[in-house]
Amino acid sequence: MSDLREKEAQSEAPAYRPFTADDIGAAHALTSELNWPHRADDWRFVAEAGKGFVAEDASGVVGTAFCWKYGRDTASLGMVIVSPSRQGSGIGRRLMELLLDELGERTTILHATPAGKPLYEKLGFREIGTIHQHQGAAFQPPLVSLPPGERLRPIGANDAPRLVELASRASGLDRSALLPALLDAASGIALDRDGELLGFALFRRFGRGYAIGPVVAPDSADSSRAKALISHWLALNAGVFVRIDTPGDSGLSEWLEGLGLARVDTVVKMAKNGVLAVDREVRQFGIINQAIC
Repeated sequence: MSDLREKEAQSEAPAYRPFTADDIGAAHALTSELNWPHRADDWRFVAEAGKGFVAEDASGVVGTAFCWKYGRDTASLGMVIVSPSRQGSGIGRRLMELLLDELGERTTILHATPAGKPLYEKLGFREIGTIHQHQGAAFQPPLVSLPPGERLRPIGANDAPRLVELASRASGLDRSALLPALLDAASGIALDRDGELLGFALFRRFGRGYAIGPVVAPDSADSSRAKALISHWLALNAGVFVRIDTPGDSGLSEWLEGLGLARVDTVVKMAKNGVLAVDREVRQFGIINQAIC
């Protein structure tokens, strides 16, 4: 596009409409422009799982935003992206307003970059935690001992209902619709004690390599069960680029850095319309990703 045509497009107010599958290519180009790691397949997964909107001018798609509904009362939102050429013109705020109209009074979670946080605060979100992004490819995880009677085993076809239960309890978000779709795209390892499934961790293609998450396990002072689940995937994928996003209060960041998974970013977890009711016995040590949570 010529410079004149681009300036003309920027002078026009964009149109807003629902995101469709035909927008995946343009959305992928938008994230590539911002150096985000998402592949077209990553976009396809989030789009099929949720509802999105785009901002569009004569130059094409210049903004996106998505939300994901969990049951009747909760939701998350993310992938709020505005082209650098159109930032500061109110597009991000309008996209957020469309999402919030769609979600109504649901308790809604998002993960905010420093640039996005001031807007989210103006829209009624408040800080409730942090998420640390760790990634790397050179690691040698230690063997992690499990309590007597506990073992790791492959996830089986009959485990889905229990996995949904554990994931929902740990996140405070109803995972009955999302987790089965995630299982179709991921490999899984389960934590088992005498036939009882206690926790799990999924491993899937994402971005520049692979992602571990969600990681769900019983809480304990040493987080040994979560460490065992994570170490399993690292041991099988030495030299592979791996990413994990872990809550700031999980206590895992120093351990992950010691394994070679450097902390490269921290975002703020924010909530609107209340807080999530999470379980105190089982917790989420690794999230699905920063959009879906």
